[in-house]
Amino acid sequence: MKDPHDIILRPVLTEKAYDGFADKKYVFEVDTRSNKIEIRQAVESVFGVKVESVNTLRTPGKMKRQGKTQGRTPEVKKAYVTLKESSKTIEFFDGMAQ
Repeated sequence: MKDPHDIILRPVLTEKAYDGFADKKYVFEVDTRSNKIEIRQAVESVFGVKVESVNTLRTPGKMKRQGKTQGRTPEVKKAYVTLKESSKTIEFFDGMAQ
């Protein structure tokens, strides 16, 4: 089994993500190889909350150029996690959106 800290890479802290805090919706950048079940188990074990649903979004890397050199930015996978009504909020995000 994968370590939960290897699945959840970092929180996404944007204006759109801040708007969801009141409705118990949080956004995380996750490992591109993880699935919804692994993400649900990782969030529940790391933060001690009950997850209602997980929606995922994959963003392919863009082509970038610097002179003659070309390359791709890395692919990103985000997870939109909704908590159950009876669940407590995630303490890490409590002081951020006011």
